[in-house]
Amino acid sequence: MNKLEGFYALQRSLLPSVPWKKYDMNSILDDRILWTIRCAVIKGDDQNLPRKVGVTANEAKEFADKLLSSLGEYDLVLFYPYFIADKSGVIEVAFDRIVIESVKDDLWNLVTHNKKDVTIIMSEKDIYLDGEKDFLHKTEINELLEYAKAIKRIFRTDIAEGKVFFLEWSYAYNSDINKNPIGKRNLIFYEIRSV
Repeated sequence: MNKLEGFYALQRSLLPSVPWKKYDMNSILDDRILWTIRCAVIKGDDQNLPRKVGVTANEAKEFADKLLSSLGEYDLVLFYPYFIADKSGVIEVAFDRIVIESVKDDLWNLVTHNKKDVTIIMSEKDIYLDGEKDFLHKTEINELLEYAKAIKRIFRTDIAEGKVFFLEWSYAYNSDINKNPIGKRNLIFYEIRSV
């Protein structure tokens, strides 16, 4: 499953995910909030694709229009409201284990800067924890595990055949135009892929 398939699979999964929409030249972006623009391609390398995160509606629209003109006919440009991450991480779902890695604030702290506050590895026989043991609350761990189990059910055939699924997630707040958190903190998933 590549990034493009992952966006659609996550949307169909009923996991709490970013409310992304497919962008086209007629898309309207509210200028009272900030936006994230991402893309996914049918063919070729789909890692480190261009994106804009936490930008005004005008900047987002300008960037998305350029992406549309440079990508292929079946490639995807998508947009969703910017959010402010409190805790983020990756869940690895395999046949015989579930791994949760988590970091303070944005996921980039984990994937780009290789910071990690906690790693939890769960198999049928054992639970291993490395890092700050109280970083994730018990309710957060249980919630993440429930969604990992849901992924195991949804993709049970693929997982039984040895595929491993990776999900990116954050506990996050909506943002106002000045990057201030607003509203209630919620768990959101924004990417899923398999290898």
